[in-house]
Formats: sequence, C-alpha cells, structure tokens
Amino acid sequence: MNQPMTNAERRAYNQRRHAERRRELVADRGSQGLAELWWDQARKIARDRAAQGDEGAWNDLALTLANYCRRYSE
Repeated sequence: MNQPMTNAERRAYNQRRHAERRRELVADRGSQGLAELWWDQARKIARDRAAQGDEGAWNDLALTLANYCRRYSE
C-alpha cells in the first residue's frame, strides 16, 4: 500500500516537477535559457544556505559573477 507523502516530500516532488518543466520549456532557447536556469538555481542555493547561517554561498556567487563581468565587459 502506498504511504501518503509528508509535506516535505510533497514539496520536494513539486519542486522537481517544476524544474523539469522549466528545463523543457527553455531547451529551445539554447544557452540563454540554460543560463537563466542556472542563475535561478544559484540564487536559490545561496538563499537556502544563508537561511542556514552560511553566507559563503552568496560570497562565492558574487565572486563568480564579478569574474564573469570582468572577463566579458571588455
């Protein structure tokens, strides 16, 4: 018999389904769509880590973006 999902399991399941649908929708947009997906995922990770008391993810993301901007702004 199937056990009902807990709220956390349901949330994780819904997040995976949403992410899969987004990947399918942006696939036709190529690299730009993929970059937008990665940007959203990076912010989510940084927010989640900060909520756990770890600001390091935001610092790493800021450094990565600063390096990218320096590389491509010329």
